[in-house]
Amino acid sequence: MSTITVDQVSPPAGSASKGLTSWERWGMILVIPYLLIFLVFVIYPVGYGLWLAREPQTYVRLFADPIFFRTVINSVVFIIVSVNLKMIVALFLSGFFLNTRWWVKWLSLVFILPWAVPSIPTILSMRFMLNPEWGVINTLIFKLTGIDGPNWLNDPTLALSFSMLAHIWKSLPFWTLILLAGRMAIPAEQYEAASVDGASSWQKFRFITWPSMRSLYLTSTILSMIWTLGDFNSVYLLTGGGPADLTHVLATLGIRYLRLDQVDLSLASIVVALPLVLPLVYFMMKRLSK
Repeated sequence: MSTITVDQVSPPAGSASKGLTSWERWGMILVIPYLLIFLVFVIYPVGYGLWLAREPQTYVRLFADPIFFRTVINSVVFIIVSVNLKMIVALFLSGFFLNTRWWVKWLSLVFILPWAVPSIPTILSMRFMLNPEWGVINTLIFKLTGIDGPNWLNDPTLALSFSMLAHIWKSLPFWTLILLAGRMAIPAEQYEAASVDGASSWQKFRFITWPSMRSLYLTSTILSMIWTLGDFNSVYLLTGGGPADLTHVLATLGIRYLRLDQVDLSLASIVVALPLVLPLVYFMMKRLSK
């Protein structure tokens, strides 16, 4: 008796199931709340702010305000001085904290406190110290010299300088830790070989440390510029933009217009900062994608 065999037809290779797996369904369920939050608290406020600041006349009024140009200059000075100073100091402090002595480890715990403690108590404490009547700095000056100290925050140059100092003091520990991690990733054998060849400390830094950390340093500098441009606390908590609105930066200028009930100018002052922020974000993402 003859038998007939029927070949079982298998589905073509690479064909995918039309339905979603349970993991994919759970993934979509868990992502939806995040997307809703992002839509409500990011997309909607940004879109609404751009809509309120859509009138060209708003920007004409903004550019006609002399405080705006003073604010732009303050912002540029704030970024250039603060970012470069704190990154250079952080680079060399990261080398100091590589020391394995026990007292250096304890000092590192104290050093990180300004970054770990919230901004409001730390910066307000600095403001109280600079009070011309009962601040600890002027009290100490009077006890030592018998002369009343100056009104530190009543001078625009001094007030902006102290704002930059507060910003550097607050963020320096973070960038020191970042660069310290970069230093610790450099193989110790390279330094040992350089010591055998008689290299000095400067030569080790120039030919080993800096080439190994240059990419991290530049990326950290760009990210620091973005964060510094948006730093609200260091200026507003210390000076409030005063005296006479002469120490405002772009991050705090909007508050001035809100006080004057000029919401459109407040949002326009934020929009004009985008040409500064977006190129930095672009270069940042380009470096991270390498």
